[in-house]
Amino acid sequence: MNIGKDPLSIKKFYQKYREYILFNKNIIISGIFAFFGGALFTQFYSFLDNNSFSNSVITLAIEYCIYLPIFGFLFYSDNKSRYFDPKTGKKDYDVIKSDIRKLVAAFAISEIIFSISKLLIHYELLTLELVPPYQASMIASLSAWAIFLFVINLSVRAVHLFRSK
Repeated sequence: MNIGKDPLSIKKFYQKYREYILFNKNIIISGIFAFFGGALFTQFYSFLDNNSFSNSVITLAIEYCIYLPIFGFLFYSDNKSRYFDPKTGKKDYDVIKSDIRKLVAAFAISEIIFSISKLLIHYELLTLELVPPYQASMIASLSAWAIFLFVINLSVRAVHLFRSK
């Protein structure tokens, strides 16, 4: 498919992969907030405590506290039409529960991989003192996000979160 030249092919591409595009948009937006929040926090924490391990762990927790609510809000906003029965107009709790189970399954392995890689890279950069703490957080986050985005997209396809067209 030659996506770049024909506006109709771009539209077809978007329609075919709309859910995945919006899903990744939500991950990236929430990730950006967590990224900068983590960088600010790790720099601040480094003034209070020189323990690289505790800095890495607490920064990761802070990033999750930022990331998860923003992602949840954005995901629901983009998909809320899926959660209403078109016949009755009422919330379809079976679809909501099904999507939550699928999201948990997809995120479980991806988040474990993200957390381990982020912690290890962040800790090593802080220990080696090659860069300031905020840069250590940013480098670790970017590295872990690259791995995470690949794994989460495979996971979402594997659990069939979105119906294929």
